Amino acid sequence: MSTTTTGALIGAAIDSLSGDDDGVADGAIIGAVTANVLKVVAPLVVTYAVGWGVLRGAAELKDWIFGEVE
Repeated sequence: MSTTTTGALIGAAIDSLSGDDDGVADGAIIGAVTANVLKVVAPLVVTYAVGWGVLRGAAELKDWIFGEVE
């Protein structure tokens, strides 16, 4: 909940800096949606990166121990 609120506050602040003062709600909505999307996407990206690094490291270790197979 606090992440959504923080995203809404940041989105509203960025929207108010842009100069068009049609309302603060559109920036807050965009900020809240962005915060919720990042709550899902960021862990997936980190998990993928760690898994890729482990697989890459395992392949390098195998090549170091057994020699590179061509």
